[in-house]
Amino acid sequence: MEVIILPSSKEIGALAADAIEELVRTKPAAVLGLATGSSPLPIYDELARRHDQDGLSFTQAHGFALDEYVGLPVGHPESYREVIRREFTNRVDVAPDNVHGPDGSAADIQAACLGYEEAIKAAGGVDLQILGVGTNGHIGFNEPGSSLASRTRIKTLADQTRQDNARFFDTIDQVPHHVVTQGLGTIMAARHVVLVAFGAGKAAAVRDFVEGPVTASCPASVLQFHPHATILVDEAAAAQLAGAATYRHAYDNKPEWQGL
Repeated sequence: MEVIILPSSKEIGALAADAIEELVRTKPAAVLGLATGSSPLPIYDELARRHDQDGLSFTQAHGFALDEYVGLPVGHPESYREVIRREFTNRVDVAPDNVHGPDGSAADIQAACLGYEEAIKAAGGVDLQILGVGTNGHIGFNEPGSSLASRTRIKTLADQTRQDNARFFDTIDQVPHHVVTQGLGTIMAARHVVLVAFGAGKAAAVRDFVEGPVTASCPASVLQFHPHATILVDEAAAAQLAGAATYRHAYDNKPEWQGL
């Protein structure tokens, strides 16, 4: 696990975009794992800018969303399929048919989850997975207590997660109780994971998953076992890291050829 501490979300977005741009230019048919929420927005903004100004193309790329609410009608503005379109895929030239998401409105949720796993496998697996982290340490919607080997499935949201997400709805009562999410085992199968976190509100979660024990009580801690996990945090999110000086030294002295 590589931890990189940078001054601002803009610099973090640019560094993550560097890794995605290198991947897409080297492998045009790359498979990207797409997260929602506030954390990935600087990445999507920077990729859209590079598409508009530098000709960065996603015409052959595929995208797989991490999760989706259960019970929201198709086309609901806060469904993650719509959020991904609005924040990223409609701003670049990725083919609409190449953007995939779990089906939270399926009549048979279990079958839809199995089908989603098969679709990721058929695409060759995720090359680079973008992640945020919840204040309780969740990634995707794998709440505390999730199996570290879990695959795509239905989950019940924790009260804290519903409260955190209520800002996207008129009231907390409109936030669904259930979601379909890629499992921790699904996320761990990605070849490269890039997790971004900003702000003091994420500091405890960052400390726990980076430096605490690997435990289902903090789902993101499973990334300690990932062979290529890059953690990008701002100063506020890094405030509780005991090893911050070590992480800064390692990054400041990293060979340029190594990249992310």
